[in-house]
Amino acid sequence: MNKKNALKIEKLTKIYLKNSKNETIALNNLNLEVKEGEIFGLLGPNGAGKTTFLNILAGTVIKNSGHVNVWGYDLDKNPRQVRSSIGIVPQEVNLDAFFSPRKLLELQAGLYGISKKDRITDTILKMVSLEKQANAYARSLSGGMKRRLLIAKAMVHRPPILVLDEPTAGVDVQLRQNLWSNVKALNKKGVTIILTTHLMNEAEEMCNKIAIIDKGNLIKLDTTKNLLDSIKTKKITFKVEKINQIDPKNLNGIKFSYNSNNEITASYERKKHKIEEIISKVKNAGMEIYDISTEEGDLEDVFIDLTKN
Repeated sequence: MNKKNALKIEKLTKIYLKNSKNETIALNNLNLEVKEGEIFGLLGPNGAGKTTFLNILAGTVIKNSGHVNVWGYDLDKNPRQVRSSIGIVPQEVNLDAFFSPRKLLELQAGLYGISKKDRITDTILKMVSLEKQANAYARSLSGGMKRRLLIAKAMVHRPPILVLDEPTAGVDVQLRQNLWSNVKALNKKGVTIILTTHLMNEAEEMCNKIAIIDKGNLIKLDTTKNLLDSIKTKKITFKVEKINQIDPKNLNGIKFSYNSNNEITASYERKKHKIEEIISKVKNAGMEIYDISTEEGDLEDVFIDLTKN
């Protein structure tokens, strides 16, 4: 079954201070598609254009050109339907300290014109594990609870797409895990998730698909698995009894480096060489191997590889 597009972006362009000497191209002919039910990561260094992109979706920044289609609605023709199809969770915590989570969600529902009988306040509080704090002042909530309350606020109008802008910025490790599992649970219930992050492990852990943007250009769009498979170099480290230099001839592009504490590291292209071949080169140089450890590349390597030009 073909999944429908949750989001389709064509030739999206945004230029700040156009035709002035400080002209900045924030988004340059961006094309991308997010399918229904995906957890989609938008990665890029600071200033890559991620926030501009989200602000265009939220309606707070006007694009220069291009098409934005959200859940089948065109941003130019149906801006209200676009806004109601999307819930945006901002980076900054902006909550009224003197309201309780329940009161905040009720107010938000009122802003969206949702009648009392159609509100799902309690369901949402449960979804983000805040049912016990439903009536506490927002100012008494921990940092992680406030983050989850922002997610709850974005879900009041039951949008099919939830957008998280750097959801774990400034959040400690345990809270991060908690947020991730919350987001994954929402995704299992059918919510399409788009998240921006510059934390590679976050993207690797969470996303099925990833777009990497840099200076407003889309550099790569692929499944997380394919991106990880595309890393060329692999490293393997040997602990040996005593280091002997390996003959640099016939290495075929394998690079060996020698560390002081009787360790040798080989870097090689994973498609070109088998581990056995590298082990035999170490053994043939008359070294006895005590221990072997390998280092798998991660998204960070892909990212550096793609954005360094």
